[in-house]
Amino acid sequence: MTVHAHPDDEVTSTGGVLARYAAEGVTTIVVTCTDGRCGDGPGGAKPGEAGHDPEQVVAIRRGELEASCGVLKVTHLETLGYHDSGMMGWPTNDAPGSFWSTPVDEAAARLAELIRRYRPDVVVTYDQNGGYGHPDHIQTHRVTMAAVALAGDVPKVYWSVTSRSTMAEMGERMIAAGLLKAEDIPADAPPMGVPDEDITTRIDTAGVTAQKFDALSAHASQGDGAFFIGLGRETFGELLRTESFIRVQDSTGAPIPENDLFAGLRADRSDEAAGGVIRAAHRP
Repeated sequence: MTVHAHPDDEVTSTGGVLARYAAEGVTTIVVTCTDGRCGDGPGGAKPGEAGHDPEQVVAIRRGELEASCGVLKVTHLETLGYHDSGMMGWPTNDAPGSFWSTPVDEAAARLAELIRRYRPDVVVTYDQNGGYGHPDHIQTHRVTMAAVALAGDVPKVYWSVTSRSTMAEMGERMIAAGLLKAEDIPADAPPMGVPDEDITTRIDTAGVTAQKFDALSAHASQGDGAFFIGLGRETFGELLRTESFIRVQDSTGAPIPENDLFAGLRADRSDEAAGGVIRAAHRP
């Protein structure tokens, strides 16, 4: 189960693992907490600008989310339906129905019900800063961790992160491709991403980057994804061939570093030597 803030977030940080594990026959669940109403409207219209109809944006983004999950072969899509809170400091942060203004306990109770229903072996969400400080991402982290505690019996929990080495490589590739100028990067800019030594789990998703590209392309209404699509399939695949995580809860005793979110949960490792398909062990 991956728990995300907005439509399209399911792709950028977990599209690879969703596609890879779906191909193995693992049941995958995407939970999207908000409706994305503060995203781009037709023609790139921003909230408050002419042509931005929040309800129209919600409908468009719901369709894109369903299409994306179809590309990734997601088994179940669940939406909590809270209003997108917009960027930190926007008036929409405190608007009635916004996710940011929703009590954590209230949203966590709803998510805990989904955890009890699906009984996932692995739950993935964001770190405490939500990756980059977006209020809905921070709230998603808080709600998910509270829901896991409420539901109990979740063997493994991960935070999706990007390593500093990956961010540095991405910057170098963008400069080489002419998408970014080195002089535009402040000399005193803090490093982006989490320290490489903090990462416990790296998943090779090179075999499914085409699916990830197509899933992100499904979110065509949003300009932030257009940048990555503009890299082209080859560069996109090279830069996003690995997804990284920090394991924050584990009852399996699987050693770290890991290269599999289901390490310690595989049903029978002898099947691997025999060339058989290994599936995640399901609890009774």
